[in-house]
Amino acid sequence: MDFTTILGLIAGLAALIGGYLWDGGRFLALVVPSAMLIVFGGTIGAVIVSFPFSRLKETGKALRLAFREPPKNLAQTIDEIVEMATVARREGVLALEQRAVEHPNSFLRDGLMMVVDGTDPELTRQILELEIDAVEHAQEGYAKMFEAAGGFAPTMGIIGTVMGLIHVLGNLADPGNLGPAIAVAFTATLYGVASANLFYLPTANKIKQRSKEQISHMELMLEGILALQAGENPQLIRKKLTSFLYGQERKPEEGAPADEEE
Repeated sequence: MDFTTILGLIAGLAALIGGYLWDGGRFLALVVPSAMLIVFGGTIGAVIVSFPFSRLKETGKALRLAFREPPKNLAQTIDEIVEMATVARREGVLALEQRAVEHPNSFLRDGLMMVVDGTDPELTRQILELEIDAVEHAQEGYAKMFEAAGGFAPTMGIIGTVMGLIHVLGNLADPGNLGPAIAVAFTATLYGVASANLFYLPTANKIKQRSKEQISHMELMLEGILALQAGENPQLIRKKLTSFLYGQERKPEEGAPADEEE
């Protein structure tokens, strides 16, 4: 579970609700079922109209991408590829067959099996690059669903407010209830704007970031597989793959030498 995403949602909700309560507001005044139905139901309906079912059924995958930490970091993958390159140079690529079959990462497993089977390096690159493109395209679609929801939600909030005001103006005979009725009407706008800027759009941004990280990880594995297939020196492979590391993941010995004390 990605605790930064959960923490961000909790902090945002706490700030919004806490600020409202600080000024003497009542929490129950924010709970308006009819406004929830209009805003969230309308947003879901608009998203369903906008995307095909083949994309909508992957909403669970999109949420998992946003709320789950990546299973392995780049530095660990580099160490693993360098270790396999060492074995391949000493015993041959066939020595990696059992390890390839049992590897939990499907992308690396497929690449290693192509190496073990003696697939042409250029064909190996083409196949793995096509898989990377497919993953990138799918995850781009995940983000677009939440971006669309973030665009529809504020509009649905305005629609809900207008509908509420129509109801208020149709009952002007009781002026004493105008204030509370108008407040309830504007709750729909609050739902729409808050959900868009606290959940839908941030989730889309997190999916994009996670996608970039995953694609970078796959590109690292691709280069490692091709280097392993070419029989390159394990330490040279490490130096090549280190370029994929972010600054915070780079080990001291892998980065530039520290400045000497004057």
